[in-house]
Order: sequence, then C-alpha cells, then structure tokens
Amino acid sequence: MNDDLQELWRRLGRIEAAEAVRRVAMEYFRLCDTLGPLTPFDALAALFTRAAVWEGRGRYRKAFGRHEGRDAIVAMLAAYADPPHFALNGHYLSSETIEVTGEVTGEGAATGRWMMLQVSTYRDGRSDLRSAALTLDFIIEDGTWRIDRFVTENIFSRDVGPWNDEAPISVPGAGGPSPHTEEQA
Repeated sequence: MNDDLQELWRRLGRIEAAEAVRRVAMEYFRLCDTLGPLTPFDALAALFTRAAVWEGRGRYRKAFGRHEGRDAIVAMLAAYADPPHFALNGHYLSSETIEVTGEVTGEGAATGRWMMLQVSTYRDGRSDLRSAALTLDFIIEDGTWRIDRFVTENIFSRDVGPWNDEAPISVPGAGGPSPHTEEQA
C-alpha cells in the first residue's frame, strides 16, 4: 500500500504541474492579447526563466527571430505595446498536450504543445488570421513554473476583412431581428 500511495502522490503532482504550466501559458497569451502602454511587463517577465529563449520558426524565423534571456524577450514584446500594434488581438489554443517529467517539486520539467489560431486587427486597420504550432518548455525556477523555451512555427497566414463588424447583435426582445419566427417559438 505504501508504494501505491507514493505513486498516487507522484501522479497527483504531475496533474498539478500540468495545470500550473497551463496557467503560465494562458497568462502569457492573455497579456499578449492586451499589449499596450498599461501592460504589466514585470508580470510578463515573471512568466519566463532568466535564460529563456523565444524563437520563431518557418516563416516566423524571419518575422520574429530569436530572443535569448528574459530581458530580451520582454523588450521584443514591449515593442508591440507603445503605441499599441494591435487594435484587436486574440489567441485561441487547441490540441493541447502537456508532458511533465522529473520531480515536480524541485527539478521538474514540462513540455506543452498547442495549435494556435490568432485573429488580429492592426493599428493601421488591416486584419489577418494566423495559425501556428507552439512548443513551450517549462522548468521550475525559484520555486515557480516558468517558460524556459518558447517556439512558434507558422502553419498559415491569411489576410481577411475587419473582424469587428458594427452590425447589430440580434437579441430576443431587444427590438432587433429575432432569430426565431413566432411559429418556431
């Protein structure tokens, strides 16, 4: 029973570690979706290890390059903030896999993989749709899970019309068009 209990604790630790790295990744994208003069760059920096690497691959190698170290990564991201590069930006992640290795309480490591879809409208009014394969490596540094390596590889990019259409939103009872006729109700 003792071995079973120890294995249960190890499994629980891996589940909690996976949830912790997922929260780190989601916080990164939440901050990237709202980059602007009020972005808390100290909070963004805290998501990365001191020696982290952020790099683009494929088409993204030329566009984004490679940035080594927390300060270089934050400086790259800050370039999008003032003036704000995006009028609208949203990252949507799917097809998640997270693999946790090592001892999750000390020398833990994890790798997360996602497919990303990004919708953007830029300050100049152009809009596009992008997809990328993401691979993020995480380690525990100073007792906290942080991104140690961030790799984004472009799958496709496509210019589109504006995302934010000013058409009225259909809401029943609000005087706008109803999604149902009286016969359907």
